[in-house]
Amino acid sequence: MPLVVFNQKGGVGKSTITCNLAAISASQGLRTLVIDLDPQGNSSAYLLGGAPAPDQPSVAQFFEQTLSFSFRPVPTADFVVPTPFENLHLMASSPLLDELQPKLESRHKIYKLREGLQQLAADFDRIYIDTPPALNFYTRSALMGASGCLIPFDCDDFSRQALYTLLANVQEIRADHNPDLQVKGIVVNQFQARASLPRRLVQELIDEGLPVLQPYLPSSVKVRESHQQSLPMVHLEPRHKLTLALLALHEALG
Repeated sequence: MPLVVFNQKGGVGKSTITCNLAAISASQGLRTLVIDLDPQGNSSAYLLGGAPAPDQPSVAQFFEQTLSFSFRPVPTADFVVPTPFENLHLMASSPLLDELQPKLESRHKIYKLREGLQQLAADFDRIYIDTPPALNFYTRSALMGASGCLIPFDCDDFSRQALYTLLANVQEIRADHNPDLQVKGIVVNQFQARASLPRRLVQELIDEGLPVLQPYLPSSVKVRESHQQSLPMVHLEPRHKLTLALLALHEALG
């Protein structure tokens, strides 16, 4: 069940949510894969402890292979690398993704990731896909190949207005390209329970019937330490309030 974490707005916690949910899946014994489609490579650095080596297999190499025909293509699984965490694997990002995008678009390779995901389905119990903060070729590819979409939301009016456009875009892709795609829910991130604005905004989303997930992920400076040490929260501080919220969110997603 590939799950895309997507928001067209940057800085809402996509990579943090992706990697921490994946780390929880892996810690529970599930064979887990993260695919990092964002050229910035934050998920890759988070899980590897630094930028991937230039000669390391990457998702860019997977896409690059689709631009030329081969009688013996490299299996998709060969572009996957292990992380330091048991059961957790990564298809790493690369700066080459930016360079490849216009070539892939002009050659109509939009369904190649879906084919790759189908090949990987037998190897992994959970697949999480981190996407760029834009509805570009890579994000569309992910949404066309996934069965679920998770939308991070930080509590401000700009994010709220962008949310409606995002939901409409996801529904359009579902109608035109991927009828199996479901919005699994909106993840409220960096939630400040004592502040009135976040509480009001979230309640308004609920009142509108939008699929807001619980629990909300609390705001915490501990997540910065998690990034700095390249340790997802379940490994850094298993009993921290943010870790417990992530565990409950993971359970709610099933």
